[in-house]
Amino acid sequence: MRIITVSREFGSGGRELGKRIADALSIPCYDKQIIEMVAEKEELDPAYVANRSGIDLKSFYPTTIARGFSRTGYVPMRTVNVMSSEVELIKKLALAGDCVIVGRAADIILADAHPFRIFVCASDESKLVRCRQRADSGEAMSDREILRRCREIDKSRASYRALFTNENHGGPRGYDLCINTSGKEIKTLALGLIGYIDAWFSEEVPK
Repeated sequence: MRIITVSREFGSGGRELGKRIADALSIPCYDKQIIEMVAEKEELDPAYVANRSGIDLKSFYPTTIARGFSRTGYVPMRTVNVMSSEVELIKKLALAGDCVIVGRAADIILADAHPFRIFVCASDESKLVRCRQRADSGEAMSDREILRRCREIDKSRASYRALFTNENHGGPRGYDLCINTSGKEIKTLALGLIGYIDAWFSEEVPK
C-alpha cells in the first residue's frame, strides 16, 4: 500500500506537487474532494466545511481529536461532526488503496498506515509569484497583504495539526521528506521525486 501525504505552506505549490505525483503514479489525489465529500455527507455548504475543519479548537479541547472530543466550552455539534467525518473519511480513503492526500493532518491521522510524509515550503518571493499567478483577474492585493494572508493560513494549519500531535507544522522530524520549491518548477520536481518514492516504498530496512 502506497499512501503519500503532503503538508505544505500556503503558496508553496504543495497542492500542485501532490496532484502531479499522483498523476505520475496513476493513483488518486484527494484534496478539496475531502471537503466536498464531507459537505455532502453532513448536508452542508463546502465553504462552511472548509472553514470549520480549519479553525483553532485548542481553546475548546484539552485533548487531541485523535484521543477524543473532550469539551470544556461551547462548540457547535455541527463543527464536531465535520471534523469527525473528515477523520473518518481520510481513513476510509487510505484503506481503499494507494493515494495521495493533501493537507488535513492526514500524515498524523494515518500514522498507523506508515505513509510517505512530504512537507513543502518556499520563500516569500516564490509564494508571491505563485499567489499572483493563481489570483483572479482584477484582484488587487499588495505584497504585504498576500504574505499576511499566507501567514494566517499557515497559522490555522499549524493549529489544526496541533490537535493531533505535538510535532510542529513543518518541523523536519515529523516528515520523511521536506522540499523547498523556491524558484523551482513544480512539474520538474514532481517527476524527479517518483524514483525516490518508489525506492522508499520498495524495501523496509530493519530499525
